[in-house]
Amino acid sequence: MQSRDLTRHRAGTKRLWRSTIRPLDYPLWLALTPASAAFRGAVAFRRLFWRFFRTTPGIPTISVGNLTVGGNSKTPFTLFLANRLRDRGLKVAILSRGYGAKSLADRAAVVALGGELRLPLEESGDEPAMMARSFAGPIAVARRRIDGINLLERMAPLDAVILDDGFQHVRLARAVDLLLVSAGNGFGNGWMLPAGPMREPIRAAHRADAAIVVDGGPGQSSVITSSQMTRLANATKMLHASVRPSALIVSEQGRWRETRPPLANRRVLAVSGLANPAGFYAMLRELEADLTGVLEYPDHHDYSAADWQAIVTAARSADLVVTTEKDLVKLERFPFAGNSLCALRLEVRMNEDDAHALDALVLERINMTKAA
Repeated sequence: MQSRDLTRHRAGTKRLWRSTIRPLDYPLWLALTPASAAFRGAVAFRRLFWRFFRTTPGIPTISVGNLTVGGNSKTPFTLFLANRLRDRGLKVAILSRGYGAKSLADRAAVVALGGELRLPLEESGDEPAMMARSFAGPIAVARRRIDGINLLERMAPLDAVILDDGFQHVRLARAVDLLLVSAGNGFGNGWMLPAGPMREPIRAAHRADAAIVVDGGPGQSSVITSSQMTRLANATKMLHASVRPSALIVSEQGRWRETRPPLANRRVLAVSGLANPAGFYAMLRELEADLTGVLEYPDHHDYSAADWQAIVTAARSADLVVTTEKDLVKLERFPFAGNSLCALRLEVRMNEDDAHALDALVLERINMTKAA
């Protein structure tokens, strides 16, 4: 089955990224290091180039990003921050690159407003479409982020724009840079792609105004080494957050509804198109679901009728098919019996001190940028 092949490929690649590598894997990892060195050099050159050609937007901009590939809770945290600022009376928009959107080319577009999609899924991308279900403000996509900000600025007055996955977009100056670090995924062996999971070296954390270490819950333990944690703490201010399951979502004629059916002892088929699905499985087990099987697909996977048939076949021995919100926006168009398809909704939590520190940092920088 395709999903098993993908699982083996993903596990093999990530095995090479661990902090300790098996002797048998060492020659393969070593063969990747020249490409990793070349990538590191290209990233350094790009960062230096854009330092001299940075663009300052007309709206205070907040970046939420990371140093590694996938699985760092950027989108849940972007929603958490956007709704938190809206609750304080600020006019906020979200800007995404729109990964997976097929027909926008280089043009910027507003894909959602008032919680309603204005473009079809293939033009918006899965993450913006998913965010529209939980955020009532404007959501735009743009390959060139400045084009998206300019478009949002022309629409209506805004107090801030939040960039989803913007840490490496150094060509755009921002009021606040927030760096997310997954405690469960960590930095692996600390090497750059493809010999490791890093988009940038750990020392790039000095560009962040705060690093937020995100805990996946009781089912996950931190894999960040003490030396990596020390280097991170020396580079920037550190805060902490957690991502927890809050409800199940069912789609009824394109409308999402929260429900809270117990998962304890229910037979569940887990379906996901994630860069790192381990945290997803851990949360289902924490809810005492009986995982009868898992189907893994590539990150941002565009599900086909054949995929749907494979899922239905695998689900014959399950009570529920549980997926992620990002996958639900693509799977809800297929017919599933009753409410047998649902998605696990996640929420970000912070303790009072860290939440207050985050609010103070963001609001101070927004006010400073607007005053300047």
